[in-house]
Amino acid sequence: MRNSRILFSGAAAAATFLAACQASKTPTASSATSQPTLMTLGTHEVPASEFAYVYRKNNSSAPDAGTRASVQEYLNLYTNFKLKVLEAESKGLDTTQAFKRELDGYKQQLAQPYLTEKSVTDQLVREAYEHSQKEVNASHILIRVAPEADPKDTLDAYNKIVALRQRVTGGEDFEKVARETSEDPSARENGGRLGYFTALQMVYPFEAAAYKTPVGQVSQPLRTRFGYHLIKVNDMRPAQGEIKVAHLMIRATPGMPKADSTVARKKIDELYSRLQKGENWDKLVAQFSEDQGSAANAGELPPFGTGRMIPSFEEASFKLQTPGQLAGPVQTPYGWHIIKLIEKQPVPTFEQMEPGLKQKVAKDSRSELNRAAFIKRVRVENKFTELAPVKELLLTQADTALTAGRFKTDAFITKLSNVPAAKGKKSTVAGETPVFTIGAKPYTVKDFGTFVEQRQQARPGASPAYAMQLLYDQFVDQSLMDYERANLETKHEDYRMLVKEYRDGILLFQLMDEKVWSKAIEDTVGLQKYFAANQAKYQWEPRVQATVISAASPELLKKAQQQLAVGRYPVQRAVPGELQFNANSATPSKAGLILEKELAERMKADTTLRVRVTGQIKSGEKASLAAARAKHLADYLKKSEVAAGRISTATNARPAAATAKIALTTSQLSGLEDMMNAQNPLAVQVQQRAFPKGENKAVDAAPQQPGTYTSQQDGRYYTVKVEKVLPAGPKTLAEARGQATSDYQNYLEQEWIKELRAKYPVKVNEAEVNKLVTKQ
Repeated sequence: MRNSRILFSGAAAAATFLAACQASKTPTASSATSQPTLMTLGTHEVPASEFAYVYRKNNSSAPDAGTRASVQEYLNLYTNFKLKVLEAESKGLDTTQAFKRELDGYKQQLAQPYLTEKSVTDQLVREAYEHSQKEVNASHILIRVAPEADPKDTLDAYNKIVALRQRVTGGEDFEKVARETSEDPSARENGGRLGYFTALQMVYPFEAAAYKTPVGQVSQPLRTRFGYHLIKVNDMRPAQGEIKVAHLMIRATPGMPKADSTVARKKIDELYSRLQKGENWDKLVAQFSEDQGSAANAGELPPFGTGRMIPSFEEASFKLQTPGQLAGPVQTPYGWHIIKLIEKQPVPTFEQMEPGLKQKVAKDSRSELNRAAFIKRVRVENKFTELAPVKELLLTQADTALTAGRFKTDAFITKLSNVPAAKGKKSTVAGETPVFTIGAKPYTVKDFGTFVEQRQQARPGASPAYAMQLLYDQFVDQSLMDYERANLETKHEDYRMLVKEYRDGILLFQLMDEKVWSKAIEDTVGLQKYFAANQAKYQWEPRVQATVISAASPELLKKAQQQLAVGRYPVQRAVPGELQFNANSATPSKAGLILEKELAERMKADTTLRVRVTGQIKSGEKASLAAARAKHLADYLKKSEVAAGRISTATNARPAAATAKIALTTSQLSGLEDMMNAQNPLAVQVQQRAFPKGENKAVDAAPQQPGTYTSQQDGRYYTVKVEKVLPAGPKTLAEARGQATSDYQNYLEQEWIKELRAKYPVKVNEAEVNKLVTKQ
């Protein structure tokens, strides 16, 4: 199959015979054993429903879908695919731990869309977008209480917040009460004021209450994971969108000495004055801004919206109206800022924001609503049945071992079995006694005990019964999720088929690599034999050996021609510069020793390089040291097996520095391009090789005989120097290796398929195939 390498070459792609589709709910699939057989491979039966599913899923939009030719072509591909999978199974590749781990990982990913409540997600995403259209300015009062606090502590906190609401709705100033009573530490300074915020910046219950509360009013008490809140909405305005600004900052922190603070203010005022007079923004930012993270990029900051910056910085930024306008000086806890507007971006449309909102909603506290709705649905669908007396016994027999974090399952089961029952008999509750059932599956006292032992945590002062109730609720929810996940393949045909495709694809990838892909690369003898037997497929057309210069202007073309005639070009990249020597010595410094070793290794690796060494001296040194330094480096390179003809020396006896200057040249055309393209990367391009007809327009336009020709095409200027004309003839394996290797892979695959068809004879049920032919 020619495309098998593409179909199964990546992690996810390797796991699918056909492109994976979006997950959607479908009716429960019938058992494969009750389905008609499409074909048998040896003794293995392939259900007709399986082939029909994948064919329709992947060909429904094709123009020829349903024609006999389309069905037959796909059946051939699918037969080859199933034969390979069958062979992988016969080798036990589906039993390895590596295979199981990889498949389990994919199953976890594939299951996610089926373990949510789509209608709730859509609702939450739409609500988040609607909230994002407005910004709320609010204040709050917080009374802390832990999410899983004992009911008594929860009631105490609730009573406190109710009493505080009576005070603020009875006329007391909200900020004053917040300063006095709120358990949010910042309230002492800000009176509970939060400033403006928008969607997805607060925990969901807080956000929802804030958007529902009218301006000027106080919300009813609401609970978040932090505790109970009262929210007063001070203002609500249309969303401002996002803004992109740059800033110049002079650092000034609240605790710095007064004198330093004064100097910082004078600096920022002077810079602001200079900017107003028209001095260059980029230059001043690079020279003076003390925000190292942004100074190198002209002070630019990532785009931000409401609630993401220090309020004073945010307020000044959003007041700017036109790009280039300045605001400043603005003070924040970090220092003084001058702000420059780059651009304003309005709130995007729902369609633009929807993908990002879905991701954020999935990670936000809103996701708990989705999970709760999902669990509520599957609780009914999967016939969750609770044995109330057993549950009651579990809760009533919980003791301080649980709240101390020392719960043991076996000890607890023993305790339950000794609880007196009716008429003086002992309890009949044991480890295997069901607590509840999901479908036909019982979840026992022992199962629950194991869960508790693993999840327990010390809760000093908490009620054991309440702690046990929390763990019981978690156990129920987790069991429902696990049960649903375990039964996805029986409830959703598309999920079952997708998992099967991934499973088969993983198996196929392993075996294809062994039998085809790696073999074609490693079997050099087999490749050479195949290439020799098929030499006629690998032939050169008539070509010309030529050097082609493409330039952006006639001047650049002329300069490139002159440099090309010289044949050597200064090296522009990673130039060594100068080798440092010790004072009054021809011995390199430590850094110089490292550099001369690196230079020698570089010249040995690249034989196109030549070096010119110029010895120098510094003031006060003997003039003879210049020559001695040049000679030292030249001798070192020769000892390092660099040919003498590639080394030249010179001296500079005028005082400069205790160094040897190093200049490298190369004969590679890439060196010519680097030299010519220092200012513009597309100024000049040079190619030197054999050109078949149709590969280069400038070469095709030139006479196909030795000579130098110029032309102009598509706004570029060309020189084509034809060295010789190469006749048609066979390619060497080195010249055709890529195509030959690909062809050899296809050959190996076809030979392997022949073996598999002989090992597993294919018998097709044509009557079932005909059912898929809907067009003539």
